[in-house]
Amino acid sequence: MSQIQLSNLETIPGTKITKHLGLVQGNTVRAKHLGRDILSGLKNIVGGELHAYTELLTESRQQSTSRMMDEARALGANAIICVRYSTSSVSPGASELYAYGTAVVVEPL
Repeated sequence: MSQIQLSNLETIPGTKITKHLGLVQGNTVRAKHLGRDILSGLKNIVGGELHAYTELLTESRQQSTSRMMDEARALGANAIICVRYSTSSVSPGASELYAYGTAVVVEPL
C-alpha cells in the first residue's frame, strides 16, 4: 500500500505538485454508547476529561482519515493537501466526523 503524505498546508514542503486530482473525503457517523454516556454523565458532575468521548473522537478521526486516504490512493495520489476536519450532529446521540482535502501527486524538489 503506497504512503500518502498529509498536510493542512497548500503544499508539502520540499516537493512540487505535478498533478491535481481533486477533492477527496472520508466520513464516519458514530453514536454514543449507553455505558460510556452514563459514565461520562457522572464525570460531568465531578469534572475532568471525558476519556470515553476522547477515545470515540480519536477512533472517528482515524477512520475518516483512512477513508479519505483510500479515496486518494484510488485516484493515484501520493499526497493530500489542505486537509480539514468537520463535525456535525446527525441525530440526538450520533455525530459525523468528516475529513476532506485535495488529492495531488507530488515530486521531491
